Amino acid sequence: MRPVARPSEERARAESSVCPMTGTTIAVLGAGKIGEALLSGMLNGGYRVDELMFSERHSERAKEMTTRYGIRAVDVATAASEADVLIVAVKPQDIEPLLDELAPVITPSTLVVSLCAGLPTALYERRLPDGVPVVRVMPNTPAVVGQAMSAISPGGHAGSEHLNTVERVLASVGKVIRVPESQQDAVTALSGSGPAYFFYLVEAMIDAGILLGLPRAVAEKLIIQSAVGAAAMLAETGEHPVILREAITSPAGTTIMAIRELERHGVRAALLAAIEAARDRSEELGKAHNLGD
Repeated sequence: MRPVARPSEERARAESSVCPMTGTTIAVLGAGKIGEALLSGMLNGGYRVDELMFSERHSERAKEMTTRYGIRAVDVATAASEADVLIVAVKPQDIEPLLDELAPVITPSTLVVSLCAGLPTALYERRLPDGVPVVRVMPNTPAVVGQAMSAISPGGHAGSEHLNTVERVLASVGKVIRVPESQQDAVTALSGSGPAYFFYLVEAMIDAGILLGLPRAVAEKLIIQSAVGAAAMLAETGEHPVILREAITSPAGTTIMAIRELERHGVRAALLAAIEAARDRSEELGKAHNLGD
């Protein structure tokens, strides 16, 4: 993942309405793809380098990140002692050793924000000192271009002020909604994994263009802009997708023939089954920690 370009003047003016929390120090624990996307997005969203830090167990990756963004790499104990907000962005299978490191050093004055798919707030509350506020978040990778969709849910010790803090952080990389934690596995399946479904569809459509005789570069340009335009229509018109699709679908035309083939091959049913499978896997990740959730 490479650094993104600076926002345009119009984008920068829009982002200026989201005022980052001056004086709040944020540490991202885990500098993988989502951790990097969040750090990059916060920098582009107005956070200063000296307000951010990160931890990364692989030294070469840590050096790469510091060189790329100028952000300080620290160990977990330093992050816990210096940061006001700890954003946990490790893989779910790596959470246990991280909590072992955090438990002796963290205090209830530090807000923990979990970006780990499938992991409930109850896991953190059981392993960390009593009273530590935890907010569960399901973001997605468009954070790197300031277009993330993040859903947040409070744990037992997190109040409205903690949710407001998390919203201000995440607003620098996209949009935020609040949901009950019981809906987080569904959110994970739908929007957390959602960009991958769109990338998969775009990949297939580009291949179709090549099959029909178009050069790859032409097919890519046609499909990517069509996807951007379609998303903009959904977001800006407020129309139901069925209405927008029907406006393109003329009687006995090309589009209805394509839709017929999609239905004949069960594309809609396959999507439903795929998203259900992702939801089930998210639930399994939580149950793997013997919480009974």
